[in-house]
Amino acid sequence: MTALRYVYAVCRPFRSALQVQLTGVAGAPPKQLTHRGLIAVVSTVPEADFAEEPLRAHLEDMDWLTATARAHQQVIDALTVVTTPLPLRLATVFRDDSGVRTMMEAREEDFRRILDRLEGRVEWGVKVYAETEPTEGVQSTPPAEPAGTSGRDYLRRRRMQTRAREDVWQKAAELSGRLHERLSLFAEDARLHAPQSAALSGASGQNVLNAAYLVPRADSEEFVELVDREKDDARGIRVELTGPWAAYSFTEEFAEEGEERQ
Repeated sequence: MTALRYVYAVCRPFRSALQVQLTGVAGAPPKQLTHRGLIAVVSTVPEADFAEEPLRAHLEDMDWLTATARAHQQVIDALTVVTTPLPLRLATVFRDDSGVRTMMEAREEDFRRILDRLEGRVEWGVKVYAETEPTEGVQSTPPAEPAGTSGRDYLRRRRMQTRAREDVWQKAAELSGRLHERLSLFAEDARLHAPQSAALSGASGQNVLNAAYLVPRADSEEFVELVDREKDDARGIRVELTGPWAAYSFTEEFAEEGEERQ
């Protein structure tokens, strides 16, 4: 069976070893392929699954795609512990080592430029949610109305629920604006992503802020403390912090947006 080369990331040479038991996509351990002072982290994958046509079919299979993305991210996470990787797109595949080296040579200038910018930096993700359930004291589903309750009373309860939701959303929007401004001033760079759909993410509440911040690794503790100070700002609002990640949001065309990993 022919083996293709799956590329996870490009980085500069690093001394620390990856975990011995680390496996990547299709269960193969990653290895380093050196070219002109850069390293591509690769593993072998079967042509039967990763050639153009079978790969296109697999990408429509959510279970397969999820398992592949998880294995891909596992390697990126391991690299982030020991170096500053530039993650490549999910399912970046070449025929052989020569094909990988040709790609590295063609993109060498861009790789070096971005790696210089990202060196010693990590990405933190911050999301703010307005809970869809209304605040305490107002039920989301009206209890069974006692006999004799008028339609006017029912409508009044519904208006109270609507106002409660609108109030929480407004406060969440105000907190999001304030928090993003503060974090952007602290971070070296920031990206605003589109709010996530609850149906796709599985997270409760309405996503109001979905942002990524590029932070020097040495300043990460201070960044986390800055976010933590805002977490209990208002009832019905949830602030989520994820990271540190490889800087997916700041690698331009080479990386996935990576929303599922935040």
